[in-house]
Formats: sequence, C-alpha cells, structure tokens
Amino acid sequence: MSNLPKHRQALFCNDSQSIADYQKNMNTAVQAVTEWLQNDKMYTGGSIKELRSVINFQPSKEGLGLEAALKRSVELFLDKSLKVHHPHSLAHLHCPTMVTSQIAEVLINATNQSMDSWDQSPAGSLMEVQLIDWLRQKVGYGSGQAGVFTSGGTQSNLMGVLLARDWCIAKNWKNSDGAEWSVQRDGLPADALQKVKVICSENAHFSVQKNMAMMGMGFQSVVTVPVTDTAQMDVAALEQTMAQLQADGKIVACVVATAGTTDAGAIDPIPAIRDITNQYGAWLHIDAAWGGALILSNQYRDKLKGIETADSITLDFHKHYFQSISCGAFLLKDEQNYRFMHYEAEYLNSAYDEEHGVPNLVSKSLQTTRRFDALKLWLTVEALGEDLYGSMIDHGVDLTRDVADYIKATDGLELLVEPQFASVLFRVVPAGYPSELLDTLNQNVADELFAKGEANIGVTRVSYQKQGDAKQDVQSLKMTTLSPIATLENVKALLSQVLAQADAIKDAIAAGTYTPAID
Repeated sequence: MSNLPKHRQALFCNDSQSIADYQKNMNTAVQAVTEWLQNDKMYTGGSIKELRSVINFQPSKEGLGLEAALKRSVELFLDKSLKVHHPHSLAHLHCPTMVTSQIAEVLINATNQSMDSWDQSPAGSLMEVQLIDWLRQKVGYGSGQAGVFTSGGTQSNLMGVLLARDWCIAKNWKNSDGAEWSVQRDGLPADALQKVKVICSENAHFSVQKNMAMMGMGFQSVVTVPVTDTAQMDVAALEQTMAQLQADGKIVACVVATAGTTDAGAIDPIPAIRDITNQYGAWLHIDAAWGGALILSNQYRDKLKGIETADSITLDFHKHYFQSISCGAFLLKDEQNYRFMHYEAEYLNSAYDEEHGVPNLVSKSLQTTRRFDALKLWLTVEALGEDLYGSMIDHGVDLTRDVADYIKATDGLELLVEPQFASVLFRVVPAGYPSELLDTLNQNVADELFAKGEANIGVTRVSYQKQGDAKQDVQSLKMTTLSPIATLENVKALLSQVLAQADAIKDAIAAGTYTPAID
C-alpha cells in the first residue's frame, strides 16, 4: 500500500488532512505558549545537572505521531525555557520579542521563501530592498540598495572586514598587467598575510578575531588598542598604533569601531576615529550590532554622531530592536565596493536578469539560502510607527541611569563602570569580606539565582580601578537593561535577591565548604 497519503499529511501543503493537522496542532502550540507566558516564574528547568537528567531523545521506527511528539517538545523544551521577557532576565543582549515579530515568523515559516533568487521570493526580494533603502537613510547614507539582511552581527562584521581587506589589497597590489589585484579571482598576495592589519579596541566583539581567522589571516592580523576608563577606544592610542604600523611597513585595511560594546555598552568616538582612518587611508567599519538601535531613538540619536561617515555598518535587530532570532543587516556606503564579492550563477542571478532589473540579493550576501527575516522588521515598523518604536528603545537607556544611581546608593553593591548605553556592570561587596573571595562570591551568586529560576544576570571580567588602588581585572555581574517593560522597581527587587543570595553563601565560600550550583 502506498504511503503517499501519509506523505501528504506530513507535508505542509494543500491537503485536507495536512491543513487540519496544521490548524489543530498550531492551536495547541499557541495555547501551550500562552500558558507558558502566564507562568510568572522566569525559569523552571533547574540546574544543568537536573536538566540533563530529564532531556532524552527517543526516535523510533514507528514515530510518536504529531500530537504526542508536540506534547514532549512542550514538556522538554518550552516549559523548561528561559523567559527572555521576564524583568529579571537581564544577563545578555537577548531581547524580549515583539508580538509583530512572532506573527511575522508564522508567515516566514509557512511560505519558506529563500532570498537567493527573485523567483524564490518575488515579493520578499522587493520588500527587503526597500527596507535596506530605509535603513540607509536612517543611518545617514542616503537612498540606495547597497546592503543585505544577515543572520546577525558576526556575519555582518565578517562582510565588513572581508570587503575592507579585499578593497585594501586591490588598492595596494597590482597583478602582472597592472590591473588591481582581485582576491576573489587570484587569492591573497603572498606578502599580504603579514602586511595587512585590522585594528579594533580591546573591548571589541570577539567576532573581529574570529572572522579574520576564518578569512585565513589569523589572529595575528588583528591589532587591539587600549580603552579609556569609559571602556571606549583610546583615540590617542589608535593614532600611535597606526603610525607605528605604517613605520613597520604594515598596511591597515580597516579600523573596526564599536557602537555598543558587549559588556559596558560603550560607544567609540566615531568622528575622531574617522579622522584618523582618513589620514591613513583605512576603511572604517562600525559594529553597531547593539547601539545601532539608536538610529530610531527619540532622545539619544546623537550618541551615534558620525555613523554616516563609516564605509560599512553592522546592525542587529535581535538585540535592542526586539526581533526574534535571527535578524541582522549589513550596510555598505559605496555600492561599487560590492564588486569584491560579486558573483553570477545562471540558475540564480544571471547577467540577463540583472540587465532587466531583477534584484540580485545573493551576490550581496555570504549566504545562498537565506530566510526572509526582513519581514519581522517591516511588520514592526509599519505596525508601531517610528515614535513608539523609538520610545521602547529609549526606555532601556533611561532605566540604565536610574539603576546605576541606585547601585551607587546601596550598601553592599559597587558600580564598576559608569554606564553609557543600556548595561550595568556591578558587583556584590559585603562589608569586611575578604577581597580575594569576591570574584568567587559574585560568580556563584549569579549561578545560584539562575538555578533557582529567580534571575538571569551576566558574569564577566572588567578592568576596574578603585580610587587609591591599582587597576585590576575583577569578576563583575552584568545587567543588560534593554527591556522596554522592565522598571526600576523590578531591578530593585532583583538586586535585593542578589544581596540575599550573597549573604546566604558567603560564609560557606569563606569556610571552603560551598558546593557551586553549577555542579
């Protein structure tokens, strides 16, 4: 007997049983999510040890059937998942999501459009091009189509340093007939590996090093410069570094400035950095994966002064734009520089199609198959309007300042870096507690609160100098205060839990009898 009817039922298609299964089980899934949302507990999965003991994959020849398999996924995954919208979930750049984003995901998933050719996503291709144009105008580039949606900041940063490197080599190396060297065609010149450098601050995202390594340049190609006490790139150090590299016979292809560092939320001084890169003929890429949300801000747009001068920009919408993962963009100021990665495939984007105005998005992207993630941002902007969207972004920045002031006024807490954007770096400092145990105490406070499902706060290392003391790297707690619904009262309640948890475990840590929650 043919299994074709079962094939049709299993596939999402115009089949009566398939449609019935889709409607019934989608409703079940929506109801399960609704119930999950209505549970006020931030997290119920327990410790990593507890979670490992209950999660088990059980494939079989016969299959469980859709209803039973969905029930297991709800029990194992949904019910034990972190609620990123919870006001105590503040550890990472991991945002609560818009209702519009969730709705757009249904349309994106149902249609399964691929952005690698117009005939696979006819409407989506045209919509993405228009959204890129709008984003270009928002950053100050002016109208145009040079840009593409990406999986997120790491991929966008890769595109920035890749194009910068190939632009640099084309400018400084020639092939045998005197034409500009093409890395795409001929590979890297033998001496480029040691000569070509990329500069970023020591607080820049790790993707700069990671991407240069993937490009075959190695970590050695990345030169980091120190930061100031405000966690911003030290401009004087940048100028000295570029002068020294030039004196050593090196060529700086690109300076990566950060608009919103991962920990401190620091925004590098873009105008001053642009002046220096102009002096040395280097590309300026701005990693605005986080701080780029300020292009929609009603109050803080000036923090991104000079962003329009960059040669390329990273934006990331699954951070402070509140979109579901994944959703990012890469913007390129001069469309001519896309020539370094242009490619035509007859079956996707032929020269004939381009001559007739068919969008060629695959040539602007490192990906071939690519989701229509732009719909999430499109639907959100059209639904909310720019003013309300900007208000939601501004809320987190306002909250950050209030939280910092509260920490400075609260015994047992210490602010480690003055916040600039939407993150707060602090630690617990019980009166009279041994300084050598503070790192251990703060690490375990965060782990304890997460295992209990009470709070998700980050843990990182921060360079800190208390007045009169030497600078040192200390264990820091981190709150990323980007949530548009978190309030100061929410954060005060969280900080009370932090202090109480520290008090509960500090003596055991001092006595050497404490067992970490993560174990």
